[in-house]
Amino acid sequence: MSEANSEVVVVTGASAGVGRATARAFAERGAKIGLLARGEDGLEDARKDVERAGGEAVVVPTDVSDPDAVEAAAETVEDAFGPIDVWVNNAMVSVFSPAAEMTSDDYRRVTEVTYLGYVYGTQAALDRMRPRDDGTIVQVGSALAYRGIPLQSAYCGAKHAIQGFTESVRTELIHDDCDVQLSMVQMPAMNTPQFEWSKSRLPRKPQPVPPIYQPEVAARAILWTIDNGKDEMWVGRSTLKAILGNRLIPRRLDNYLARGGYEAQLTDEPTDPDRENNLDEPVSVDYGAHGRFDERARDRSYQLQASMHRRALALFVGLAAAIASAIFGRRVLSDDRE
Repeated sequence: MSEANSEVVVVTGASAGVGRATARAFAERGAKIGLLARGEDGLEDARKDVERAGGEAVVVPTDVSDPDAVEAAAETVEDAFGPIDVWVNNAMVSVFSPAAEMTSDDYRRVTEVTYLGYVYGTQAALDRMRPRDDGTIVQVGSALAYRGIPLQSAYCGAKHAIQGFTESVRTELIHDDCDVQLSMVQMPAMNTPQFEWSKSRLPRKPQPVPPIYQPEVAARAILWTIDNGKDEMWVGRSTLKAILGNRLIPRRLDNYLARGGYEAQLTDEPTDPDRENNLDEPVSVDYGAHGRFDERARDRSYQLQASMHRRALALFVGLAAAIASAIFGRRVLSDDRE
């Protein structure tokens, strides 16, 4: 780290959702954070969150689809706080729509932000971390990096692209014997404002496919991945099932999602045709970290807890097995004596 107990961190998409929760989590351990996003209202409130939590922040309004803007943002953060230790790529946009109704501009914009924004962020971070042979880059991914679902073709395509890009660059870092850590954290459905402000052509308001998790679950996973130097982390039982299921029974999943994947993403509320969306411009209000599904969202993942404490869990299981074996062994011995 550039200073003892004071990481310098960049979070893209920091104005809301997972990015907002992640910035707050870093602030709770005293980090200095560069907050990047387009929406200035959300960024200013994110800065207040960080300062209340015990960290420091610099607000850098940035459209990550512009590589020059990303490079300038990295310079601004380092001018304010010093060398960047951690870069979290998280900024995204999406369009809820059948592929047949998507436009070329829709696909271009989602790709520029949700995929190329990660590429530009990774390049800016590596340009600074490689000479020091130190640092961590985290790509906030999704189960959809492995398993596409209906009505989100642009977003699924971008997440698949990030996965391939990350694996490719990681192999190059290994080849060059470079100690920069490049990680990807695959997320389940999250209760974020994405479902309030993403462009939609659906007849009813969109929702995350249950089970739904709070963004703080994602933030804990991101920090744990960084602290433990993991290449990849799967968050939530649903992510585990989607990724493994796609490896084992991809065609069955195609048919399953064709039957149920539409309704699972729709609420009972009709779409408001006049609502704002953030595809080309940021929304004009601060939405915060959470979406509108608090009552249905889980604030912990037992699968994540098990992954984070795998050694202790293995020790517990081994101890339990040894005790059971000893008890069973004594019973067998006792029966033999009778």
